[in-house]
Amino acid sequence: MKFHGFGEHAIDFYDGLEADNSKVYWDANKHLYQGDVRAPMETLLAELEPEFGGLGEPKVFRPYRDVRFSKEKTPYKTHCGGVIEQGRGGGAYYVQVGPAGLTVGGGCFHLEADQLARFRVAIDDDRRGGELEKIIAKLAKAGFEIKGEQLKTKPRGYDVDHPRIELLRHKSLYASMTWEPDDVLHERGSFDRVRKAWRQLRPFNEWAADHVGVSEKPAR
Repeated sequence: MKFHGFGEHAIDFYDGLEADNSKVYWDANKHLYQGDVRAPMETLLAELEPEFGGLGEPKVFRPYRDVRFSKEKTPYKTHCGGVIEQGRGGGAYYVQVGPAGLTVGGGCFHLEADQLARFRVAIDDDRRGGELEKIIAKLAKAGFEIKGEQLKTKPRGYDVDHPRIELLRHKSLYASMTWEPDDVLHERGSFDRVRKAWRQLRPFNEWAADHVGVSEKPAR
């Protein structure tokens, strides 16, 4: 099956969920989630998988929030995310639909301690670190936002005058781009947006796969 856009009620569904994040609303509108959001997301990922599936299998994230360790107890996520990745941190092709519109992203969204150590060793190296510096600069020039958690000071063991100290401060590093809700969201054109952006993100994800990889820590 080909992806032809998210359903016409996709954004309305999430606007309503933001206003009433309750089981009553969810149960009454679950058909909109299934038909206008989740099914198109699954189709989108399935169509993209032949080109980008080298990192792993496509996955649509659960709609339920993990509230065990959060002060925020609303039960449902107010967006739907999908990803193709080999494991958290080692590169990811991400796509999301929600009230903000259509978002794509890639890179190291979360780094475990062993991944962070390899990430910094690679950045410290002139060749590998310089390569990442160029990749990030190119993505920023193309309109991606460069994000991620950062230390306020330098990481232990690195000089404050290091030529790539800004990259070394990162505890996670990823690039994202968002298109506000428009007619294209519900058309084939949104497939073209995601595919083009993921192609631009490929060098970043390949760098992450080569130099960071999957965490060796046991899965929780």
